[in-house]
Amino acid sequence: MSDVIAPPSVKALAREKGIDLEKLAKELGRTSIAREDLDGKSKPAPAGDISYWDVDHSAFGPVSEEPMSRFAQIASANLAAANTLIPQVTHHDRANVTAIEALRKELKSESQVRGVKLTALAFQVKALARALREFPRFNASISADVKTLILKDYVHIGIAVDTAHGLMVPVIRDADKKGLWQIGAEITDLASRAQARKIGPDEMGGASMSISNLGGIGGTAFTPIVNPPEVAILGITKTETVTVWDGDTPRPLPMVPLDLSYDHRVINGAEAARFMTYLAGLIADPRRIMV
Repeated sequence: MSDVIAPPSVKALAREKGIDLEKLAKELGRTSIAREDLDGKSKPAPAGDISYWDVDHSAFGPVSEEPMSRFAQIASANLAAANTLIPQVTHHDRANVTAIEALRKELKSESQVRGVKLTALAFQVKALARALREFPRFNASISADVKTLILKDYVHIGIAVDTAHGLMVPVIRDADKKGLWQIGAEITDLASRAQARKIGPDEMGGASMSISNLGGIGGTAFTPIVNPPEVAILGITKTETVTVWDGDTPRPLPMVPLDLSYDHRVINGAEAARFMTYLAGLIADPRRIMV
């Protein structure tokens, strides 16, 4: 049975032209054949080469073009390399945010006096910083020759910011040593300056781990891509009401979905599960991160 993938119309055209699809697929270095391949316009694709994506899309209908910025091109290359080279696994969990929301409501007046917006993200950054101190392998990087694990004695948290010119990840330095008000103020400052393209290169490197927060947009789960040289990344989506059973009594609770992607060369599944259980516990009981 042939392993070549081709639409019936392409197979029929190949028979008319006397083209051996299996031989052609082998020459092109792939298993799928399209109509344009029968015209001899396609070239063999060496391993890692994506030149065969070069298709004249206008042949199928109206198109327009939008140039990718240099920033977007660099980010695209880095993400592609990361997703190709890192054996990535994603662990999904959720945490009860009842206490955080109650505390935010209690601190609303003080927040207005201070002029600082105390978002749930500030608590999550603080909780992640505490968890990284408790689980040092998550606060590490692999050496370039993949022979040494570099353990960091600092905790810097990257915050992914969606901007008009592309994704930027400014960093909150020494998050484990800062209070919630300071973290909240830095989140607002970094996000606003990222939107205005006023973040310097020295403010975007050296994170222990990054957070990609889609909570303000939506979604129930996703798989964030690990941002090397970090070995893990935390994804957060929109808080939802979940029914949790307390014995025979159903209790609706606000739960935030958490998605941890990690480099399996450094972290195994059991370690990831323990890390997330600890992190979810901190989020559920914010008093533990305010000491």
